[in-house]
Amino acid sequence: MNTQNLNAPSTYFLTPVSDHVETHTLSVIVDNEPGVLARVIGLFSGRGYNIDSLTVSETEHETHLSRITIVTTGTPMIITQIRHQLDRLVPVHRVVDLTARAQKAGQEKPLERELALVKVKGSGEKRLEALRLGDAFRASVIDAATDHFTFEITGRTSKIEQFITIMRPLGLVEVSRTGIAAVQRGGDGI
Repeated sequence: MNTQNLNAPSTYFLTPVSDHVETHTLSVIVDNEPGVLARVIGLFSGRGYNIDSLTVSETEHETHLSRITIVTTGTPMIITQIRHQLDRLVPVHRVVDLTARAQKAGQEKPLERELALVKVKGSGEKRLEALRLGDAFRASVIDAATDHFTFEITGRTSKIEQFITIMRPLGLVEVSRTGIAAVQRGGDGI
């Protein structure tokens, strides 16, 4: 971490500058109306920011509010800029950096889970091995035939990635993932 000091009397140049890239999970509460998701995503694409994961669903039916969970990467300055720019959008009610809140509370991360459907095609020993590994990962078989089966697996992204990697040599055919759903730890809401 380095600090900028351009011999200027302004305190703006005395703030620490970090070029360390971090991954953050943001929770954005928005009006559930047409075009809101496009505006939020447009903010990212228009500035060249990447979205690693995106989930959206109406969470408060009476008030027609939706929750957008976005996982993105950037320097601390970029993450702060993203938060402030999201907060300025008209249909946005709240923006919460779940990762920053977890770190402030002394926790590593917020509670994050992902669901994946993993289709595997195989027979004989490979089929038995895939079913055995699926059981070890607590994956449920939700569709099966004599030549293929589909697992449903829920967990952290690292668990999903590991399961997919293990299934690849056993006949992996297709993967569909939901993206991350996240909440902060503890009894408080956002």
